[in-house]
Parts: sequence; structure tokens; C-alpha cells
Amino acid sequence: MSTYSFLDCNATISGPGGSINLASGAAASEEGITVEAIADKNVLTIGADGAGMHSLIANEASTLTVRLLKTSPVNAVLMQMYNYQTSSSILHGKNTLVITDLGRGDLIVCDQAAFKKAPPINYAKEGGIVEWTFDAIRTSRTLGVGTPEA
Repeated sequence: MSTYSFLDCNATISGPGGSINLASGAAASEEGITVEAIADKNVLTIGADGAGMHSLIANEASTLTVRLLKTSPVNAVLMQMYNYQTSSSILHGKNTLVITDLGRGDLIVCDQAAFKKAPPINYAKEGGIVEWTFDAIRTSRTLGVGTPEA
């Protein structure tokens, strides 16, 4: 039997200004955390005669989005970190984000990450979520097969 729980996921950001938990215990929204490559790994080129060529692109960059409930105290800490890091190029782009899923054996490491922008802030009928977006120059991904059943 295969199972999944966000409770088994750990995610942290470490960089100038601190180290912060972003997963279970941080009041993450239902949408959680997304890691997405910013470019295709392959480009297919078809010649005039129909011959094809694959080009392997040496790009490991990704965008990582963390979604927190509006009431999460982590939003205030991330805003302080954002303000600090964007005050100088010396501090910018020096974060490491690590995501693990202990139940699945997944490990994702995003290096040389920077806050993409300040998050949109909404004041509405419902509290909603706050989305924090990061750009990472290098991302390594290992997806596990889960732990063996006991």
C-alpha cells in the first residue's frame, strides 16, 4: 500500500538573515510547495529533409513556490529576510532551499536561490494564501520509491 502525507515533508530555506521551516508546522496552505524547471531540458530541431536532432540543455535552474496561509507567522520572517537580502547585491541569491519527503525518499536541493519578488498581498473576505517565489540557479532532484512496508 502506498501512502503520502505532507506531514512527512520537510522544507527549509537557509541564507543571509536566517534559516526557516517552510513545510509542516509553518502553516502551509493546501497547495503546499511547487518546484518547476524554468526551461526544457531538450530542444528538438527538425531539418529541411526531416532529419532530427536533440540538443541537451545544460540548465538546472528552477522556480520554487511556497504557499503559506495568510495567518502564518512565517510570512513575517520571510518578509524580513526578503527586505534584508534585497538591500544589497552582496546578500542576494545566496539561499539554499532543501525539500525532503521522508516517506517517499525524495530530496530536492535548490542552490543559489533568490527571492523572485515580494509576494502579492490580498485583503479580502477570506484570508487566503501568501505565495513566496524563488529562482534557483541549480536544482538537484532525487525522487525516491518510498519506504518498504513493515
